Amino acid sequence: MIKKGKIAVIGDKDSVLAFKAVGMDTFSATNVFETNDLLKHLKDDYAVIFITETLAEQAADTLEKLKSRPYPAVIPIPGAGGSNGYGKQSIKRDVEKAIGADILFGE
Repeated sequence: MIKKGKIAVIGDKDSVLAFKAVGMDTFSATNVFETNDLLKHLKDDYAVIFITETLAEQAADTLEKLKSRPYPAVIPIPGAGGSNGYGKQSIKRDVEKAIGADILFGE
């Protein structure tokens, strides 16, 4: 059962460190297999899962399956090394799919 307001962060150790400092549950992953395993185990317990863009891109198939569920909301975020643009493109695709137009970025 999803606990209201429960937030997880998945990423490399450097990227999740700051989130741990503010009290979020953090999980370290270095490859697609670890990421998919974590998503499988966390999806029923968290309302929101932040995931670094690099890992989100690698686990794109798993994330697509999770989008069919109301929870968790899975949000790609930049990692410690900065953004590779995947998060922005992912949000853009989702908005265009839901609304039929790019109302956020105007590209």
